[in-house]
This record gives sequence, structure tokens and C-alpha cells, in this order.
Amino acid sequence: MLLPSPIERALALAQQAVGLTEPNPRVGCVLTAPDGTVLGEGHTQQAGGPHAEVVALQAARAAGRDVRGATAWVTLEPCAHQGRTGPCCDALAAAGIARVVASCEDPNPRVAGQGFARLRAAGVQVETGPGAAAARELNVGFFSRMVRGTPWVRMKAAASLDGLTALPDGTSQWITGEAARADGHAWRARAGALLTGIGTVLEDDPLLDRRLAPPALTRGPVPPVVLVDSRLELPPAARLFQPGRPLWIFTASDDAARRAALEARGAEVILLPGPGAKVDLAGLLRELSRREVNELHVEAGFKLNGSLVREGLVDELLLYLAPRLLGQGRGIAAFGPLAGLDAALPLAIREVAPVGADLRIVARVTGRDAFLAG
Repeated sequence: MLLPSPIERALALAQQAVGLTEPNPRVGCVLTAPDGTVLGEGHTQQAGGPHAEVVALQAARAAGRDVRGATAWVTLEPCAHQGRTGPCCDALAAAGIARVVASCEDPNPRVAGQGFARLRAAGVQVETGPGAAAARELNVGFFSRMVRGTPWVRMKAAASLDGLTALPDGTSQWITGEAARADGHAWRARAGALLTGIGTVLEDDPLLDRRLAPPALTRGPVPPVVLVDSRLELPPAARLFQPGRPLWIFTASDDAARRAALEARGAEVILLPGPGAKVDLAGLLRELSRREVNELHVEAGFKLNGSLVREGLVDELLLYLAPRLLGQGRGIAAFGPLAGLDAALPLAIREVAPVGADLRIVARVTGRDAFLAG
């Protein structure tokens, strides 16, 4: 049995940081001696905690291992700025690391090659490239926010095989099975925020929590809920109000009384009007980026889904298909009508997997991930 390479191990460690590090990227680091012996390893901790490189250095010291002359294998360029923690490039150089092999450059403008430059200036050999595609993909939301100025938008829907998400009267619980619902909670847990619309809230009164997700994915901060509520119709007794969880309501209404009632319940109300007395959805994404949301998980109804698709704001679809036919009902997203088939939204299927009795399909809008190219 072949053992993983140091960079493969670092990527596996970075995967363990999913659900923990928001809004920071998921990074793993492995320190090896010249003979290949692993001296220390680790991944980035919750925001404000140590980054992967520092965790690996701490692990080596705790084990009494000398890292002078060692190689650091890391999935992202060591940071070069003073944020919640100190610069990792300086920590590696001060520890006597002789060589750094990093998967890719950090797209954060405060780093963007400066970490590599400072390492080289300190006499550390720097190499890049191994595992780059996997490292970028693992941090698709972070790269999206840094390069495009918007989160990565993943739209989730549960539907029948004929593509219906609810009966004509809105009944939708439950089309898919328990395993699919638990899997959906795991995807919620990896997101930086969860978005829904007022129509879904008024019909289903959802919790939008992550209670069914594995504990390893719920160690980090609770994702804020983002509500699109153009007329401020959210009832103050809605289950979206949960202790310790931020609720950000985006609206086109300046009704002071309704706003005060919602703010009294702990919500933050953001006035962001767009055309037709609706919320400016593109502006909403820019604001979420400013609030350091990397991945936006959308669970909304066919109307809001359709608006997001129509405005070209969706990056990826997460679909759960149940082995049943509904015949008539509500679709996944209401947009169009299209002038022809050549105007259809082009998708690339990235994954098809059984989840219990249902199928999970991950499909990416063609070209939306161009920013991930090296």
C-alpha cells in the first residue's frame, strides 16, 4: 500500500478544516525532515486561532523534534500579514525551515506572493505547484471572494425525478429521504451563510440549522441566515430567530415599524432596493463578500431560485433527486421563457452519487469557476 505524499497528506488535513475555519481558507501543513520523516502536521484552526503552519510547528515542538533544515509542505502560500494571528512566513523562517513547497499562491491581496517573497528573502527555498487544483477547489469560496468579490453561490434543491420540488399547493416535506436531508445539513455546515426567501419562510417556517450534520463539521461558527424579504413580511415569531445565530434581512422596504419589530428580535435589517421594489440580489452578494462570506448555501423556493439564475448569480447546483414522480407541481427555478434551447443554462456534471434511496447531483454552471485557473 502506497503512503500518501506529504502534499497529499497536507490536502487531507486541509479537508479536516472544512466547517471550522470560516472566513479563513482551509489549509493543511506537513513538516518533513530531509529523510522524509514527518516532524509535525496540522491544519488551520477557527478564526483567531493558529494557522496550519503554526499548528505543525507546535506539534513538532511538543514531540521534541528539531525542524531546522526541514521542508514545509503547505496547501496555500504562508500568510505575510498581521491579522488575527502573526505572519506564518516569518514563523517558518524563524523556526529554521529550509524549504517550503506550497500548492498555490494566496489570492488575498494582503498576501498575493508577499509570503513567498519574504521566505526567499530569509533564505528559504520556495517551490509551488503540487496539489494546486485540489487546494483551490477546496477553497472555492475563499478564492471567489478574493478574486470576484462575491461568495461562491451553491443552490440546493430536493426534487422528484420529474424535477418538481413541491406539489402545486407548496407541500414539499418530505420529497427526499432522511439520508439526503442529513447530507444536505452537512453542506449547510460547510457554508459561510445560508440564504432563503420570505416565501419559503411563510410556507415552511424552516429552522435552517445543521443539527443533522456530523459533529466534525459543526465546530466552527454558526452560519448566519440571510433572508430576502422585500416587504419585511417576516413574522417576529418565525423559527429563523435562533439564539446565537445572526439573522441578516435584506429588504426593499423602509417601513420603520416593521423594521423596529424585527430588530427588537435581534435581526439586522439591510435596506438594499433594486428594480421593481425587489432586493438588489447582485448587491446582496457584494455585501456578503464584504462580510467575509466565502460560500453561500441557497435553500429557497422556485421564485427566488429563478431570480438568482436569471441574473446569472448561481455558480453551482446541489440537487437531491428522489425516485418518485409528482406529475404536477413547482419546479426548481422559475425563469424564462427561453427563446430557444441554445439559451439554456449550461451545466457540467461534477458528481452523481447515491445518498440513501436518493441521488445527489453536483452540477456547476459552465465557466463560473474560471477564476480557479492558475
